[in-house]
Amino acid sequence: QVQLAESGGGLVQAGDSLSLSCAASGGTFSDYAMGWFRQGPGKEREFVALSSSRGGRTYYADSVKGRFIISRDNAKNTVYLQMNSLKPEDTAVYYCALKLDYRGTYFATYEYQYWGQGIQVTVSS
Repeated sequence: QVQLAESGGGLVQAGDSLSLSCAASGGTFSDYAMGWFRQGPGKEREFVALSSSRGGRTYYADSVKGRFIISRDNAKNTVYLQMNSLKPEDTAVYYCALKLDYRGTYFATYEYQYWGQGIQVTVSS
């Protein structure tokens, strides 16, 4: 059974940077794409970023493109989300997720089979 655990969230000011980590266990991490999603207050969960299984391809939501960077270290079974130039609208619970099938869309929550418990990121203005 795959388990995912996020860490690194917290409270920062607008313009600051923050790095999230997601440690995976219970599966062959390097075989699967990994994504980050977020859910703001009163909003639906939305796609943020995805890394292909080997990290060679990445995709980003338009709202974070140029500010966030997704990366992974398969030797450590960990995926990262470096968040720069944070804005108050980035405030959300952030989730990492694992996608078993490389086919299909990368931005839909139903494409991901395993999820972390989520971690709060709050950006004050």
